[in-house]
Amino acid sequence: MRMKNYDLELTNLITEIKLKKQTPTLLLQSCCAPCSTTALSRLSEVFKITVYYYNPCLYPDSEFEKRKNEQVKLVSILNEKLKNKIELIVPQHNEQAFLEIAKGLENQPEGGGRCYKCYTQRLENTAKQAKLHNFDYFGTTLSVSPYKHADWLNEIGYKMQAEYGVNFLPADFKKQNGYLFSINESKRLGLYRQDYCGCRFSLYSKNENKNN
Repeated sequence: MRMKNYDLELTNLITEIKLKKQTPTLLLQSCCAPCSTTALSRLSEVFKITVYYYNPCLYPDSEFEKRKNEQVKLVSILNEKLKNKIELIVPQHNEQAFLEIAKGLENQPEGGGRCYKCYTQRLENTAKQAKLHNFDYFGTTLSVSPYKHADWLNEIGYKMQAEYGVNFLPADFKKQNGYLFSINESKRLGLYRQDYCGCRFSLYSKNENKNN
């Protein structure tokens, strides 16, 4: 079966918005500063963006804070040059919310059913907030990573669009060398780049592999 080209969908949408000379609002869920470099670079001239740092999966609390601080740093740097200033929302961290949806899936490998539920939790909450605060679009930076399933993310996003009545922003940010851009920008700006996905189970897996 032929996969959908979500990068082309985004390109066409951006072209359409530019032709209409509009600046729609976008609530963009971000997992971390390095991943958001690519999305913000591509979208900041087209949308009025609010970065939504919603990641209940992150463990430990110190990791949540470290990634949050880097997100604040990146937004501050970008806002020195941007006409459409980026805003940032950081909900209170609540790992218990993630542990509840991960129950029974703790031993699944990375990229399995636990990750699908994690994507769903983050995108659904983003869609809810976008609806509540009258955003034109909602989306996520997660697809920049080669370890994240862009098909899953977009499938979930469109499902939430239908459920909450807010436009989903399709994307596969790893395309057009998006992942490489995120690596190079992180180095250029001195951003912390984590070496595990973020949840306690990915950290345990990383440590086990290191010790074997």
